[in-house]
Amino acid sequence: MSRPLTGKRIIEVGHMLMGPYCGMLLADLGAEVIKIEPREGDIARSISPHRVGGHDMYFASLNRNKKSIVLDLASERGRADLFDLARTAAGLITNLRPGAIRKLGLTYDTLKSANPRIVCVALTGYGLDSPFAERPAYDYVIQALTGVMALTGDPDDPPTKTGYSAVDNSAGIMGAVGLLAKLVEGKGGQVDIAMYDVMLSQLNYLAGAWLNVAERPERHANSAHPYIVPAQIFPTQDGWLTLFITHDRFWKLFCEEIKKPEWIDDSCFATMQARRANRALVLEQIAEVLAADTARHWVSRLAPLGIVVADVESLDLALASEHTRARGMVADIASGEGKIRVVGNPIKLSGVTDEYRAPPKLGEHDGAVLNRAE
Repeated sequence: MSRPLTGKRIIEVGHMLMGPYCGMLLADLGAEVIKIEPREGDIARSISPHRVGGHDMYFASLNRNKKSIVLDLASERGRADLFDLARTAAGLITNLRPGAIRKLGLTYDTLKSANPRIVCVALTGYGLDSPFAERPAYDYVIQALTGVMALTGDPDDPPTKTGYSAVDNSAGIMGAVGLLAKLVEGKGGQVDIAMYDVMLSQLNYLAGAWLNVAERPERHANSAHPYIVPAQIFPTQDGWLTLFITHDRFWKLFCEEIKKPEWIDDSCFATMQARRANRALVLEQIAEVLAADTARHWVSRLAPLGIVVADVESLDLALASEHTRARGMVADIASGEGKIRVVGNPIKLSGVTDEYRAPPKLGEHDGAVLNRAE
């Protein structure tokens, strides 16, 4: 079945997470993604303690639907092979350091002589041109430098990273968006994505409050929203409940359902502005009510009213949930060495059925892609 990017060849010179995730999104949409690896392979091939046959589970989660070839891009032969591939490629993705990107000829300025319409995406920590360009950048470091860690966690706890690789994943998505924008434009060129820039952009309204009125964001207990009250997690008899009430109309429904009608007109509770001004009192009173029953009970009562509420699930329960099954978000890939289970493509397109192929073995497609016997 044809998918939107069928017929588009994308070269990936990526390792670990950010570049490979960007490439996998494009591969899921039908692009022929050719992953160029060094002789020792992407380091992600050996990072996980878990394997299915010869497949490392970390690598498998980020490299399905791709082809793998081995090239030494620092050699004359490797450089010639790269130029040959570039002639038929719509784009190139890399997440090496800027110095290595330039040295290996992975920029538009270098490859435009082979193909002026190619789009080259550089995914780096601080950008191709920055005073910090050559500093090492990892998800942890960018979260620390952009304020994300300082914003995360309870007020009295140490700064906290997100529970997953938010920076790498976000930058990978931005890289795919940038590449597709240039393909729609129909012109080749360079796309410069910095992890640092991506995370600053995602702090949008918090950054805007500081830039315009010098409001310094604070951490609130139990993952509370800075402006909306109540919007946080609450302890219950059997775990944590997420409650998010954005409109006073839903506040009224909430009060009626929990048998607190007096809160509807109380000057400390009645409006969003009042609840924000009296945050501690409001949250203390709500917490006392919700602690009297289970999270599942509250969801069964409040969700049918349209109130945004959910129990806090673990990853294993989320992956096994009815909604995950309904959306087809867990898929099985036959690899010949056992079944590989993966999280599926989140982009659902009309008339297109998801297709998943096993991640490639190192150099598996050398002969087919490079048209030579190794």
